[in-house]
Amino acid sequence: MRTPLVVANWKMNGTVAEARALAAGVRDGLRRPRGVEVVLCPPFTALGAVRELLAAGPIALGAQNSHWEAAGAFTGEISPPMLAELGCRYVLVGHSERRKEFGETDEQINRKVRAVLATGMAPILCVGETAEERAQGLTFTTVEGQLRAGLAGLAAAAIGFCVLAYEPVWAIGTGQHAAPAQAGEVHGYLRGLLSELATKEVAQRVRVLYGGSVKPDNAAALTAEPDIDGALVGGASLSPQGFVAIAKKVAHKGVTVLRGD
Repeated sequence: MRTPLVVANWKMNGTVAEARALAAGVRDGLRRPRGVEVVLCPPFTALGAVRELLAAGPIALGAQNSHWEAAGAFTGEISPPMLAELGCRYVLVGHSERRKEFGETDEQINRKVRAVLATGMAPILCVGETAEERAQGLTFTTVEGQLRAGLAGLAAAAIGFCVLAYEPVWAIGTGQHAAPAQAGEVHGYLRGLLSELATKEVAQRVRVLYGGSVKPDNAAALTAEPDIDGALVGGASLSPQGFVAIAKKVAHKGVTVLRGD
């Protein structure tokens, strides 16, 4: 059984004080989450403060990015061991904004996935097509290429420790989102690829999230799809009430599975 996962990506938003208030609002709204795992990914400057607020609680800490080296002359970067020391359990890797705005390549993303795994954290590998690629019928070609490159050289056991996030680039921050059936089709395709890259058993364990204008009013319908295991939430995660509402809607899927309904 795959426990649904909901991840808040705050991106480059918020002072430390604002991050504390936002994390406290989420923590207080999800005292005992059942049927869902929740992760907060604040900016690097707020990781320590958010860790303190989440200490000994059920909500996990994640990072928005990482370098692939453990140390070195990489001004402005942060390494996997540094993130692990701060208590991070998850790291976003290959987000479309990193690919587009910072020119990250598939090879670099693969190195990051490996480095995050080596430090004992779980990478959340992001894949997704642009509007132009979808219009040209290249959705499956694009996500397959990104997935194969991102997981290249990994053993099946290592793949089983990863999380995937399908985030159609045309839906990020636009207010548009893939229809549940559209998203579910891509998720099913990705799970089939995982069976090839690892095993069917591993593919059934890996959680595949949907990201792209996820909101309280569409979260339940999206995650009702059998291969959608939760959400990577951007803008809506900056509202504690909105993010808590999304997490609670996604939790219904987990509780239903737990009950065997």
